[in-house]
Amino acid sequence: MDHDATPAPSGASGDATLAAMIDHTILKPDATEAEVGRFCREAIQHGFRSVCVNSVHVPLVAAALRGSEVLTCAVVGFPLGAMPSAIKAAETRLAVENGAGEIDMVIPVGALIEGRNDAVRDDIAAVRDASRGAVLKVIIETCLLTDEQKRTACRLSVEAGADFVKTSTGFSSGGATTADIRLMRETVGPKLGVKASGGVRTPDVARAMIEAGATRIGTSSGISLISAGEAPAGSY
Repeated sequence: MDHDATPAPSGASGDATLAAMIDHTILKPDATEAEVGRFCREAIQHGFRSVCVNSVHVPLVAAALRGSEVLTCAVVGFPLGAMPSAIKAAETRLAVENGAGEIDMVIPVGALIEGRNDAVRDDIAAVRDASRGAVLKVIIETCLLTDEQKRTACRLSVEAGADFVKTSTGFSSGGATTADIRLMRETVGPKLGVKASGGVRTPDVARAMIEAGATRIGTSSGISLISAGEAPAGSY
């Protein structure tokens, strides 16, 4: 399975190339089925990589994307990561059964900060085991961590069998930075994907993330990124 683990070539920033790296994301709590359906149509029209939604919307998205090359991506344990691993695993299994081909999970951030690395690794592994071949991205919430904690989270993700590490939920105190993308890429090496999410709202920012080592972009501003337009207020 292609996990987009190799960084994009320098300068590969054409609209089609950038579009194929975008997870078109709608995670706001008041998202309606009509809005989610619109995101699916936009993703097919523009050739985005996936539509990323809360797990309740997975059946709708999987049905809307059927027959296209766009993937269904579900967030798990979102946005806090502060629930038992068994609950995250159950949410993952149901999402995959309903058609999700990618899972973006949130780690137990407090456990990482406390140095309970085995608990963090086991949490990721539980979701990995439940994902049944789906691509697994691990959200480490970089804005809450020191650089050494970010490195530890990346190493634990590798040990637990993740396919990607991801910066942020977009619901905490900060989002992706190029410095964090570089740190994550240096830690996981060339074989894992690195996803920049949270605050990626302009083409220049997206390209800077790619140059720093990102292989996927999570944003609700995908159309603005590929058309060089202005992202709407409140975009993720």
